[in-house]
Amino acid sequence: MALQAGDTITFERTFTEKDVERFTKVSGDEGTHHMTPDEEGRLVVQGLLTATLPTKVGGDHNVLARTMNFEFLRPVFTSDTITCEVTIEKYEKQPDERTAIAASFSCHNQKGKEVLQGNFAGVIL
Repeated sequence: MALQAGDTITFERTFTEKDVERFTKVSGDEGTHHMTPDEEGRLVVQGLLTATLPTKVGGDHNVLARTMNFEFLRPVFTSDTITCEVTIEKYEKQPDERTAIAASFSCHNQKGKEVLQGNFAGVIL
């Protein structure tokens, strides 16, 4: 799918305990809140694991990111379903034959509460 400025891409993911366990092994982020369930039996999902949601657009469209900015607004817990909306702000051919891309994003939990926002910029390889 070819992108253009103004496009919005939306997708969702439900985080599991297995996701948190795998990310803990890969990242070494072993904070107690990621390892010990709360009173409802949930783990806190690592912020950078949550941040993989907007990076999906990069993977889907072969983006080499140059900058990424994240603002973590609320914790995400296992069993939360997060909807991520990415808006393409810039999509322009460059003189070097690459395409510059810039986008903003907002992620909300199943209760409609915003949990993450930010932006990224880079080039299409």
